[in-house]
Amino acid sequence: MAMTESDHDRIVAAVAAAEAKTAGEIYCVLSPAVSDYRETPLAWATAAALILPAGALLLGFEPQSLTRWFGGWTVGHTAATDATILAALTTYVALQAAVFIASALIVAIPPLRRSLTPTSLKAERVHRAAMEQFLSHGLHATRDRTGVLLFASLAERRAEVIADEGIYKVTDPAVWDEVVDLLIKGLKKRKAADGFVAAVELSGRILAAHVPPGNDNPNELPDRLVELPGPGKA
Repeated sequence: MAMTESDHDRIVAAVAAAEAKTAGEIYCVLSPAVSDYRETPLAWATAAALILPAGALLLGFEPQSLTRWFGGWTVGHTAATDATILAALTTYVALQAAVFIASALIVAIPPLRRSLTPTSLKAERVHRAAMEQFLSHGLHATRDRTGVLLFASLAERRAEVIADEGIYKVTDPAVWDEVVDLLIKGLKKRKAADGFVAAVELSGRILAAHVPPGNDNPNELPDRLVELPGPGKA
C-alpha cells in the first residue's frame, strides 16, 4: 500500500486546513508494521511440542513403534526393559523436537505469524509505538500542550490517537474513537491516505470546537505524514 506524492499532498493540505481553525497541532504517522512478533512462533511451537506428542500418547501412540518402523530391534527378554524405556523416551523427545521445529517454521510465515499473534499483544505494541512517536516528534512539547498524534499501522490494521493534556482537559476521550475508526477503515480498504484525510478533517472539527485559535497561532509542528520503516530497518 504505497503512499504516492499526491497522497502526501492531500494529507498536508488537510492538516493545514484543520489547524487553521484551532490552536491544536495534528501530526500523522504511518507504520508498515510495529513489530515482527518473533515470540509468536516460539510460543506456538512450544505449545505444539508439549501438547501434540502428549495427545498422541493418550490416543494410544507408542513411541517405541517408531524405532521398529525405521529398522530397529525388538526386545527378547525382561532384562532389556530399561533399554526399551530409554528408546521410547529418546523417540518421544525426538518427536517433540521435530514438532517444535516444524511448528516454528510454519508459524514464522509473516501473514500466519501476525494472525496467530494475540490481539492484546498487537494492541500493546501499536500503543507503545504510537507513544514513542508522540514523544520523539515533540508533540508533548507544544506551547499549550495541544499536540494530537494520528498513528496507524498497516500490518496490524490498528490505529491510535494520542492527545496531549491540553486536549484531554477539554475533550471527552471517547470523541476520538470515531477518528480511530476512520483510520482503521482506510487501512482495511487499502486506502490509508483516505483514512488519514478523513481522520484529520474530523480531528480538526473536534479541536476547533474545544481548542479555538488564539490571536497568536503559530504552526509548531510540520504539516506532513511521516512514513516509518518496518521493524529492524533503518
